[in-house]
Amino acid sequence: MLELIKAGGWPMIPLLLLSAVALAIIVERFWTLRRDKVMPPGLGDEVLAWVARGKPLEPAHVDSLRATSPLGALLAAELDVRQRSREAIRERVEDVGRHLVHRMERFLNTLGTIAAAGPLLGLFGTVVGMIEMFLGILDHGIGDANQLAGGIGKALICTATGMVVAIPALAFHRYFRGRIAGYIVDMEHEAMRLMDVLHTEPASTSKQD
Repeated sequence: MLELIKAGGWPMIPLLLLSAVALAIIVERFWTLRRDKVMPPGLGDEVLAWVARGKPLEPAHVDSLRATSPLGALLAAELDVRQRSREAIRERVEDVGRHLVHRMERFLNTLGTIAAAGPLLGLFGTVVGMIEMFLGILDHGIGDANQLAGGIGKALICTATGMVVAIPALAFHRYFRGRIAGYIVDMEHEAMRLMDVLHTEPASTSKQD
């Protein structure tokens, strides 16, 4: 492996840096986007039961809910405007949801950039290697054909490395986007369930009165 890196020359340095950054982002996103951290099991049902009891909601409880997870932040934002109309609550959910999506997509643009830049850097390294090889031919002649083939092979190492960096980065970029999209759908479902409870509870209470 070390010999391949040396053979690729200095263009291998940015490729190695990109691979290290991509690996760090992938590990960090896997840790941050765990389902039990984004949507703790039973949290939606717990909030529904909490609201259905009809007890006054303390600001400290809502703030505690907001700090638990992205789902908790979405439900807490909904509780903040629970006295408003259904349309106003929906607008608040959409607004907070956009911020949560932005937070969950943190570093994904960087990962996508690495996926796009990897092959280009690999191609750049190959072009640099080919230029150096042909300049050597101009100075010393063609010489040994095996040496010429070896030079071409070394130049192509950068292209192969660029693909090795780009393919996993692209795959994980799409994977994390899909995972976030799934979370958003589930979180919207939980938000709609809470909205239904918020708008049916007062009606049932007024009938009893």
